[in-house]
Amino acid sequence: MTMQSMALLGAFLAVLLALAWPLGRLLAKVGEGGAVPGLGWLAPVERLLYRLGGVLPETGMGWKSYAIALLVFNGLGALFVYGVQRLQAFLPLNPQALANVSPDSSFNTAVSFVANTNWQGYGGEQTMSYLTQMVALTGQNFFSAATGIAVAFALIRGFSSRSAASIGNFWADISRSTLYVLLPLSLVCAVFLMGQGVVQNFNSYQEVQLIDPVAYSVATPGPDGQAVTQAKVATTQTIAMGPVASQEAIKLIGTNGGGFFNANSSHPYENPSALSNFAQMLAIFLIPAALCFAFGRMVGDARQGWAVLAAMSLIFVVATSVVMNAEQAVHPQLAALGVDQGASILQAGGNMEGKEARFGIAASSLFAAVTTAASCGAVNAMHDSFTPIGGMVPMLLMQLGEVVFGGVGSGLYGMLVFAIMAVFIAGLMIGRTPEYLGKKIQAYEMKMTSIAILVTPLLVLSGTALAVMLDAGRAGIANPGAHGFSEILYAFSSAANNNGSAFAGLSANTPFYNTMLAIAMWFGRFGVIVPVLAIAGALAAKPRLKENAGTMPTHGPIFIGLLVGVVMLVGVLNYVPALALGPVVEHLQLYSH
Repeated sequence: MTMQSMALLGAFLAVLLALAWPLGRLLAKVGEGGAVPGLGWLAPVERLLYRLGGVLPETGMGWKSYAIALLVFNGLGALFVYGVQRLQAFLPLNPQALANVSPDSSFNTAVSFVANTNWQGYGGEQTMSYLTQMVALTGQNFFSAATGIAVAFALIRGFSSRSAASIGNFWADISRSTLYVLLPLSLVCAVFLMGQGVVQNFNSYQEVQLIDPVAYSVATPGPDGQAVTQAKVATTQTIAMGPVASQEAIKLIGTNGGGFFNANSSHPYENPSALSNFAQMLAIFLIPAALCFAFGRMVGDARQGWAVLAAMSLIFVVATSVVMNAEQAVHPQLAALGVDQGASILQAGGNMEGKEARFGIAASSLFAAVTTAASCGAVNAMHDSFTPIGGMVPMLLMQLGEVVFGGVGSGLYGMLVFAIMAVFIAGLMIGRTPEYLGKKIQAYEMKMTSIAILVTPLLVLSGTALAVMLDAGRAGIANPGAHGFSEILYAFSSAANNNGSAFAGLSANTPFYNTMLAIAMWFGRFGVIVPVLAIAGALAAKPRLKENAGTMPTHGPIFIGLLVGVVMLVGVLNYVPALALGPVVEHLQLYSH
């Protein structure tokens, strides 16, 4: 790693910690249901929302009622997003007169944004009207993020409750998360981004004159069937406009990742400067990190939150270091051609393919690790152009289950599921009933934990297998061999783990991939949430035991090491054969030539 890379990583973690700690206190207040300091003026709005929705926030729900409410809410959201896309040609705020979106793409996008995946098989500025971007996509950016926070609160209550039948009220949780957390943070973030140069308007796309005309050729079929090449000169360029900053803010704050433009956070209208790039990475990790502190406060032991945060940070630092090293290292094939790859004041060195010259290798590598460690999927570089090892690490971060900070809410409840498994393994080793935060971990909790952990590998590996077996799946591969396999594996890893980033070499906007990836996204999201809520309900009903001499501490370095080990072993071992067929083979081929 270069000094620049180490300094950037250190500064990022320091600023993140400074911002996440106070936000964690606010999140704890939101989850506990009381007044929120500094935001009390929003309380009348909260009460109005309950009155309009006929919600009694003090009425608790069992885990089954909570799960049903969550599924109905998100199911209706998917139908709404699908309908808006299919009717956008007839709806207002469509200055470019964009056509209705195809049925399979609409289905994929609706599921994608509801599941907090934000996988995009389309070019945003060429496909979606302003109304679709704002009402359908941006709206679900808020609701999917609030759903993740609600589930995290429900699981925390399972640990902190004492023989309770309720894990909270879903409608209250999603309302408070949106009103007191997501909206204020997004407003601040949007204003900051506009100050940096992110556009926010309803103008039609602008046609501007090029300073230097560009000559190009177009091949058209001639009368005899042979291609006829015509020379042309481009003198103008179309510049896309739109309400970008408002969508960009919640895209990052809510770990959604879906870009207004096809180029996502490498587009200068979404990510104009080095400062905006740094702020975007902070925005992605902010709530996931803060929820760790909220967890510690809500269970009455701040050390528990620090332990979870330490485990996440340890894995993240190691993974980021590997990506930075892989991308900054000398490329053997370029070295054989005599290309100077040394980093200096005049050049970045290393592998600059697919990276923004404005950000360079260090900031692009850090962004890649952040967006795949979190369940975000926003990108400022093309992961498909990374070295085999540099591309494998973002893939692996997703395959771990999006628990290294992870998505808003989903990262914390995913890591707590691994913590349950860790204490169960520790209990087996010392021969006593495992406990976590005073709650006994028994057969039912372990069954639900196993389902929550195994559902995503099942979706990823079975989906990848089907895609490489069927002609419809292989037709989308742009690069044959190991890299083509990696593109498919990355796509299903991204979909099932609700990330949304892609190895862009795969042509995925086809009926086959739109349908298969939508199925992976839906069950990858709700196939995990339902067993997590079942765990929350089972734990809430149990008495909270006091610590004794035989209780294993779950806040010290031994437990942190055990938790990291369980995450890595369970996550990696599921995918070793698949990784060996993709990035590992490609890496060996790189050095064999």
